[in-house]
Amino acid sequence: MLSEPETEIFENVKEIFSNYLGEHGHRKTPERFAILSEVYSSNGHFDIESLYVQMKNKNYRVSRATLYNTIELLLDCKLVTKHQFGKNIAHFERSYKYAQHDHLICQDCGKVFEFCDPRIQQIQNTAGEILGFNIINHSLNFYGNCKKLAETGGCERMNQKN
Repeated sequence: MLSEPETEIFENVKEIFSNYLGEHGHRKTPERFAILSEVYSSNGHFDIESLYVQMKNKNYRVSRATLYNTIELLLDCKLVTKHQFGKNIAHFERSYKYAQHDHLICQDCGKVFEFCDPRIQQIQNTAGEILGFNIINHSLNFYGNCKKLAETGGCERMNQKN
């Protein structure tokens, strides 16, 4: 069950998506809204394949092609953000009313950690003022090894292989 703020957010994104589909001549199918619901009912990052499996496990009848096409529409109307964390698989996350944050990516296990530091926002504001540039958003990714690697001699994925 969604909390009251989450329900309000979902109603807003549903309206934004519905308006976008109508304005651009796309059909308003139940599958597209099911995908939107699934994206906005979970936190964190996802890839298309994991979303496909998640939806199949919940008995949704949705094809991979529909997923790819719908994610493209959600990207176009700014309800989803795409990330490329150094591998060939694109990751996505919801973006409406989602706080600006940055990422730490473990190069061994692939885990993505989110963090927010107000100093980065200050740097963004200062850079924009100095250059007379209206910065809308930014993306900052740090790559390294997660804490588990230092503590155990190997991170989660490496330990699973041994």
